[in-house]
Amino acid sequence: MAAAAVRHREVEVASGVRLHVAESGPEGGPVALLVHGFPELWYSWRHQMRALAARGFRAVAPDLRGYGDSDAPQGRDSYTVLHLVGDLVALIADLGRPQVFVAGHDWGAVVAWQLCLLRPDLVTAHVSLSVEYQPRHPRMSVLQAVRVLCGDDHYVCRFQKPGVAEAEFARLDLNHLFKMVFGMRKPATIILPQDKTFFDAIDSDGTCPPWLSEEDISYYADKFGKTGFTGGFNYYRCIDLDWELTAPWTGALINVPTKFIVGDLDLTYNTPGVKDYIHKGGFKANVPNLEDVVVLEGVGHFINQEKPDEVSEHICEFFSKFLM
Repeated sequence: MAAAAVRHREVEVASGVRLHVAESGPEGGPVALLVHGFPELWYSWRHQMRALAARGFRAVAPDLRGYGDSDAPQGRDSYTVLHLVGDLVALIADLGRPQVFVAGHDWGAVVAWQLCLLRPDLVTAHVSLSVEYQPRHPRMSVLQAVRVLCGDDHYVCRFQKPGVAEAEFARLDLNHLFKMVFGMRKPATIILPQDKTFFDAIDSDGTCPPWLSEEDISYYADKFGKTGFTGGFNYYRCIDLDWELTAPWTGALINVPTKFIVGDLDLTYNTPGVKDYIHKGGFKANVPNLEDVVVLEGVGHFINQEKPDEVSEHICEFFSKFLM
């Protein structure tokens, strides 16, 4: 994406926390807020920003707290979902619009779902990529549920202890690391036996995926070379704290109009029980205004980068339905 097409600025969203925000498109256009996942950046939305801007939207993609050029508060407890949603609420206020369109991928999808749950008054319509909405279980924490489904060797369990995952990620050259991560294709959740690292367990040899350039890889490597990965890991380390803090919303439904898009090779889609939940009524029961579920064939987890044109068209078409 041409550098001239993207504007960059900083927005203070909390005391001592400023987010780097990338924008494209007319400043007076309807706002499309794009929320990235792990280990990603605003840059993961570069294709969708171009497409939305061409349709007259003001595409706004922040680096979330702990990522890229945004601030990274110290300590795990500064990364709860309430902090993350609060950052988006403050950013929306700065944009000066009563409502925005929202799309999220991976962890960004989790945060976007929670924004729709906690502040539906701020969201006109929502597109979720890769991660479906799972309501809060009233008696079982998220880590407990992960262990029941997949055992103690699930990668989310490995990410819990400070320093362990950081050490694994530090062993690799960052350009090679991102080629491995973005190259994952195995349609199964990631299981890490105790004698294996994250990179031993994924099905990638470090060849650059055809849908990424060396320049793209270098952008990620440069930014994470400066920040490290602890900010992103802290999102995982807060998931049980998130479960405790969101107890008041047990049983609450998502009522924002929503479209869901996933690749059939995505590790999240192939987690035990997820396909049945999505396609046999459970998902729709918890998201009554779920208007469409799209499964793209032969597509992995990083769907907005692997299939930029298809995903951009789905997002633009859905959001455009709600323009006055």
